[in-house]
Amino acid sequence: MLNLAEYRKTATGLADYLPWASLVAPGIVLNKDGSFQRTIRYRGPDLDSATDAELVAVSARLNNVLRRFGEGWALFFEAERVPANQYPGHRFADAASWLVDQERYAAFSADGAHHESRYYLTLLYLPPPEHQGRAERLLYERQEGYSDEADVWGQLAWFETETTRALELLSSILPEAEALDDVETLTYLHGTISDKRHPVTVPSIPTHLDAILCDTSFLGGVEPKLGRQHLRLLTVAGFPNTTTPGLLDALNDLGFAYRWTTRWIALDKIQANRQLTKLRRQWFAKRKSVAAILREVMFNRETTLVDSDADNKAADADEALQELGADDVAFGYLTTTLVVGDVDHKRADEKLLALERIINGRGFTTIRETLNAVEAWLGSLPGNPYANVRQPIVHTLNLAHMMPVSAVWAGPEKNRHLDAPPLMMTETRGATPFRLDLHSGDVGHAFVVGPTGSGKSVLLSLLALQFRRFIGSQVAIFDRGRSARAASLAMGGESIELGLEGTLSLQPLSRIDEPGELAFALEWVGGLISNEGVSITPDIKDALWTALKSLASAPKGERTLTGLAVLVQSTALSQALAPYTLEGPYGHLLDGATENLALTDVLHVEVEPL
Repeated sequence: MLNLAEYRKTATGLADYLPWASLVAPGIVLNKDGSFQRTIRYRGPDLDSATDAELVAVSARLNNVLRRFGEGWALFFEAERVPANQYPGHRFADAASWLVDQERYAAFSADGAHHESRYYLTLLYLPPPEHQGRAERLLYERQEGYSDEADVWGQLAWFETETTRALELLSSILPEAEALDDVETLTYLHGTISDKRHPVTVPSIPTHLDAILCDTSFLGGVEPKLGRQHLRLLTVAGFPNTTTPGLLDALNDLGFAYRWTTRWIALDKIQANRQLTKLRRQWFAKRKSVAAILREVMFNRETTLVDSDADNKAADADEALQELGADDVAFGYLTTTLVVGDVDHKRADEKLLALERIINGRGFTTIRETLNAVEAWLGSLPGNPYANVRQPIVHTLNLAHMMPVSAVWAGPEKNRHLDAPPLMMTETRGATPFRLDLHSGDVGHAFVVGPTGSGKSVLLSLLALQFRRFIGSQVAIFDRGRSARAASLAMGGESIELGLEGTLSLQPLSRIDEPGELAFALEWVGGLISNEGVSITPDIKDALWTALKSLASAPKGERTLTGLAVLVQSTALSQALAPYTLEGPYGHLLDGATENLALTDVLHVEVEPL
C-alpha cells in the first residue's frame, strides 16, 4: 500500500536532527521544540595585557551575569578557531614600498597557516509548557481579547528584552559584545554544520532553516565524517580541584581549526537545591559500609574508620548548598566538547592528541568520543540542549573560569576611518596574526618606547613604508641620526638637513598679507622673543603688531625677520630678534628672502645638525 502519512516518523538526513526552524525576529531563531535562541559575538580580555586582578574581576562580574539565568535557559559558549591567511593587498604609491610589502607577504606565507579565534554566546530559552501557562491564566486577569497567539508573541518580546539586558551587562564587562543580525546568525549556524565557509543570505521566507543551512553530508559512527572532514571529538569528564580565570587559554595558541563549545543548562534555585541535597545524602551514606553499620547496631559502638573520600565529597556538597543559599552562585549542567577535523584521518588524530595534551595538562580528564561521538557532535551545536548525556553539575563561577572568554586579540579587520585595510600585518603569540592599525577613531597617534638598539627606528621606517598603501597619503619624518633617510629616498622623497648652510631656507613671514596669517605671525614672533627672555607686555604686543602691519605692505621678498627688526620701534625687541636674522646663528634657516622647502609626498627632515 502507498504510505499516505502526512509526516515522516523516522529521520532521513542531517536536517532532521538540527533544532533550527525559523527566523521570527532580528537575530532570533525559533526552534522546533518551541524555544527561542539568539547569538552574541564577543571578545574577552587578552591575557598578555590583562593583570591577574583584572581577570578575577571579569570572572566575578561574569558570574553575576550567569547566575541570573534559571529554569528554561541554556547557554552555548563557542570558541571557533578559523584560518586567517588573508594578506591585505593594495596599490602602493611607489615601487620601494610595494617591494617591501611583497617581502613581508612572502615571509607571512612562509610561516605556515595562521588562525584566529572567534567567540560566540548563544542564549536559548524554552517557554514553560502549555498546561503551566493554562494554569497561570486561571490565576491572573487578562485584558479582553487576549489569546494564545498573543501569549506567544509576548514570550518572544520577553525573550528579546531579557537577552538585550544580558547583552548590555556583557558589554560593560567585555571589550566587545554585539548581537548578530539575521545574515550573521545564519552564517554562524551554517559554519557549525558545514565544511564550507561563506556568508548565507536570508531567504524571502525565513523558515525551514534546517534544510536551508544543511549543505554537507554527515556520516555517523564511532568516527563521524562531515563532508570530507574526519571529525574527532573530545569531552571533558573530570575537573581539577580548583579553577582560575583563563584556565584553558592555551587553546588559543593552536595552529589549526577547531570548535570548542561549552554548554550550560541552567537550574533554578529549587532544582539545584534538590540535586545538591541528593548528592550530599548519597555521599554521606557512603561514609560507612553496610557491615560497619551492622556492627554499630549490634555492639552499640560507633565505628571510628569512615570513607574519607565520601566524607570530603559530602562536605563539598554541603559547602555548595551554602553558596547556593547565599545566592553567591547558581548551578547548572555543564558539557564541554571540542570538535576537530581534517581530510586526513591521521592528521585529525594528531590534532585531537594536541587538544588532549593541553586540557589534561590543566588537571582535567577527557574522553575521546567513539560510541557517543554523534551525540557529542549534536550536543555541540548551538540550540541543542538534549544530546550528549555527559553533563556534571557545576556552578557559575567555575563556568566563568572554564568558558572560552580570554582571547588573543588579532586587531581590527579594517581601518574604519580611512575605509581601507589595516596598516600592516604582523604576528602575535601562537599562530595568530595581528592586524596593526594606529587609528583609534579619527586619531592616529602612537608612542614607541624601547631601549637603544631595539629597533624603534626600523619600526618607524616600516610604518612609513606601509602607510604608502593608502591613496593620497603623505609622509613627513623628523629624524635624528639619518635613520629614516634611506627609506625616504627610496620612496622618492626629499631629504633636508636643518642647520647646514644652503640646505634649507624658510621665510615664515612671506604670507602675512593674507587673512589670518598676521595673527599667527604675531603669536610666532612673540614666542621667539620670549625665548630670549623678553616678557610680552601689551606695549610690546602693540609695537610688534604695528611693525608686522607695515611689513605686510612691503614686497614679498622683503618680508623677512631682518625687515621686521628694522621696522620695530624698540631696541630691546631688535636685540631679541637679532639671533634669528642673517646676523645671528639661525638666520640662514629662518631669515630667507625665498623658501626652498619642497613639499613632496615624502619629506625627510634631519634635525641633528641643528
